[in-house]
Amino acid sequence: MLDLMTAHAHSEVLVGREADLGALRDALKRARSAEPSTVLVGGEAGVGKTRLMEEFRRGLAGEPVRVLTGQCLELGEEGLPFAPFAAAVRELVRSEGMAVLDGREREFARLLPELGPPPEPGDARRGLLFESVGALLERVGGEQPVVLIIEDLHWADRATRDLIAFLVRSARVPQMLLIGTYRTDELQRGHPLRPFLAELDRVRGVQRHELGRLDREGTAEMLTQILGAEPRDATVDAVNERAQGNPFFIEQFAAAADPACGDIPTSLRDLLLSRVDLLPEPAQRVLRVAAVGGTKFGHDLLFRVAGMDEGALESALRSVVAAQLIVFDPDGGYEFRHALVREAVHDDLLPGEHARMHARYAEAVEQDPSLVSAGRAPAEIAHHWHAARDHARALVSAKKAADEAGHSFAYGEQAGLLDRVLELWEDVPEAATLLGIGHLDLLEEAAMVAIDSGDHMRALTLTRVALGDLDAEAEPMRAARLLLRRAKLLRNAGKSDGAAECREAHRLLGLAPHGPGRVRLLADLAHVYSGIDGERATEIAQEAKTAAADEGDLATLVAAEVIFGEVCAGRMPPEEALPTMYAAAERARAAGDLSSLSHSLVNISDSLYELGRYEESAATAAEGVPDADRIGVSRTTGVFLLANHAEALIALGRWNEADARLAEAARHDPPGRLALPWLRLRAWLRLARGTDGAETLVHRAAMWLGKPYVQAENRLYLQDLRILMALESGDPVAAAEVARAAVVEPCVFERPRYGWPMLLSSARAAMAAPGEEELARKIADVAGRLPRLYPAEMAYAAQVDAVLGGGEERWRAAAEAWRADGHRYELAAALLGLAEAQASSRGVAAETLSEVNAIADELGAAPLLEAADTLARRLGLRSPGAAVAVAAGTEILTAREREVLRLVAEGQSNGRIAASLYISPKTASVHVSRIIAKLEVANRGEAAAVAHRLGLLDD
Repeated sequence: MLDLMTAHAHSEVLVGREADLGALRDALKRARSAEPSTVLVGGEAGVGKTRLMEEFRRGLAGEPVRVLTGQCLELGEEGLPFAPFAAAVRELVRSEGMAVLDGREREFARLLPELGPPPEPGDARRGLLFESVGALLERVGGEQPVVLIIEDLHWADRATRDLIAFLVRSARVPQMLLIGTYRTDELQRGHPLRPFLAELDRVRGVQRHELGRLDREGTAEMLTQILGAEPRDATVDAVNERAQGNPFFIEQFAAAADPACGDIPTSLRDLLLSRVDLLPEPAQRVLRVAAVGGTKFGHDLLFRVAGMDEGALESALRSVVAAQLIVFDPDGGYEFRHALVREAVHDDLLPGEHARMHARYAEAVEQDPSLVSAGRAPAEIAHHWHAARDHARALVSAKKAADEAGHSFAYGEQAGLLDRVLELWEDVPEAATLLGIGHLDLLEEAAMVAIDSGDHMRALTLTRVALGDLDAEAEPMRAARLLLRRAKLLRNAGKSDGAAECREAHRLLGLAPHGPGRVRLLADLAHVYSGIDGERATEIAQEAKTAAADEGDLATLVAAEVIFGEVCAGRMPPEEALPTMYAAAERARAAGDLSSLSHSLVNISDSLYELGRYEESAATAAEGVPDADRIGVSRTTGVFLLANHAEALIALGRWNEADARLAEAARHDPPGRLALPWLRLRAWLRLARGTDGAETLVHRAAMWLGKPYVQAENRLYLQDLRILMALESGDPVAAAEVARAAVVEPCVFERPRYGWPMLLSSARAAMAAPGEEELARKIADVAGRLPRLYPAEMAYAAQVDAVLGGGEERWRAAAEAWRADGHRYELAAALLGLAEAQASSRGVAAETLSEVNAIADELGAAPLLEAADTLARRLGLRSPGAAVAVAAGTEILTAREREVLRLVAEGQSNGRIAASLYISPKTASVHVSRIIAKLEVANRGEAAAVAHRLGLLDD
């Protein structure tokens, strides 16, 4: 009988979780070997996720491991930003002192308000905060492995999810194991954690771990631990049937002391409340008050709200703690032992009781914000007034909390709070007076914040509503501003080109009063129009420039000149447009107008690239990146600068640097079409290197081809990616099918810079697929009519001719054209074609292949290395570089091959070799194959033995 046994509140021994603990320990082993590791532990409420974390931490006692813990708060999407990270950093500062922050107290003030006033908000500061957290964890992890546990991710706010994503996808801190727990039964359709987890699933080193229910044997063992004696079979069967293996339910049934479980209701709510009903009435009352305050609450706050004298409150709390419904937390407050208990008690409140208690909490925190953790007051007050259904106070407090969230870069939370303000507006007649702003002002602000948070669809809706509420003739400036924003959003979403909105905006600006604001809108209009109608854009840009001169305002004139230079760049040859762009940039630099300067540097670097001046292009783009971060445009202008920098670096053969720039651009998470510049370059780079993830990136980018509106250059390079993907996948028929549609795109002649690469890929597809003579003829026809003005265009034209016509002379011309231009990868590809054309002269072909080999090895272009190796074997050469190496009297193996061979001799797999040398597994495989061929051995073991015997591994 359960009531005849000694029942403890919970099992002191973790039951049935050996395999789960083993998975966590394995993840820690990977982290110890400098391999970033993340484990996402999911399970239903009460299944034992927190208990598993406690046992895992306990097992690490005495080991050289730093364990940090943070918990997400149940305040919803508008909750306290970065709450678990604030707790973890506070724990670290408490144990290590302020020195652990390495002088970055100002940045960490966003997490810990007690450190002083935080810096001004902005995209750059948000990035600095993320980098500071990553750097802090890396410093701590440099001394010993770090285990960062973040519990209850299903309550995580947007800002917390963003920071977790940064650590997992971008920072990738060595020697760090990040563990996140979440309730699987909370993730209904539309829950923000679902897409977040799906994104993390694609990151290397991330592992999902599902915590299942206990079986009957596990239930029996757990009951034995709780009751202190082995229960009867009938009792085990009853508890197993009702609890269904949920450890928390098992605890509750055991504590209820009912052997048949007959008086325990089937619903979770009744099950949890049955324990509450056993408490004396004063204790139940305190528990109800506490449940309104949240899962965690402080004594002083509870005292203010409960309305009881200190002695009575402490007596009631003692009863609740004794029943183990509430436990002490490390910060000196209280915490519900299980969140489900709090939820059940809270949901059991009467409607009037619910509103009254939430109002008391709101009033108490308003009177003394120190009753809650630093920085939590605005979010707490907004939450409680909303729950209290006091619309006026909920409106005002939500707006204040939104402003605070914005200061912490928590744009997702800020957007949610502003949406609440909009919902409450109609319920509060004096809303405009209380907030000091009009409804249209609020709609505009909410739309801008939605853009900052990345929710462009919401921004579109808000902009549409604002335009519907606006008298455009009475407020032409506001209407034009909203129409321009709508045009940009529509273009960025691929829904339309925004031409109709631009035309109406221009008409309205003709009615608007003259001034700097009107000039800037005209310049912005010219920028948007440049992708629709170049001639019209030039007229509007000139109109803006003239109006700016009339205004006599330097900043306005600079902005107009920058846009004029940009529009001209699209209408005239870059060498003619550059002087105008350089002049505008100098004016912006002299005026301290960083926004216009950053914009101008995008245009200049782009034009320099087209002219083949890659070093200058890279330097120009790199110059603008810090300014873009500083002024908060890192997700827009900054992404274009990073992409331009990466594109020039790719041309120069500095692929590792380029990949780092693209990773930085991806980290900014630009919304919609703004992601395409980094996305297409990174997809191309992964295809060229043969690394994992290329197909995912190509498919993600190519989805834009299905949109109603795609810019000409985007359409061309997306088609090029699709052809390359099919070719690399060994499907030339599919590649030719894409090529047939791509070569007849009208925009090929609009943007030759992007048309030529697509034509080259199409030519490769036409020659690889059987029966595509007509496609080859069409490509030759288009190539004959497509302009070839700049070095890269002339090189592409020569290589298209070589692919279609063949012959040593054509391939030599293509290689020399690329050598003159400077593109390293394209040079190597042309040399590979030349080597194949030189097949009748093996010695000459071997020399050509040796250069292919050197360039491809330098770039880490595994498919190109493999193709060179295949050609070498076909020509009867031991390896691409063997003939020339022996002829020159050098060592048989290159320096990189000796590095690989040392690791082979140690017994390492290709995957481990790749990780050690920071190359792809495919590149490692190619190196191993070439080593075996050069040494003329049968396998890896023989290669290592021969190398030792010949002294090839000697330093």
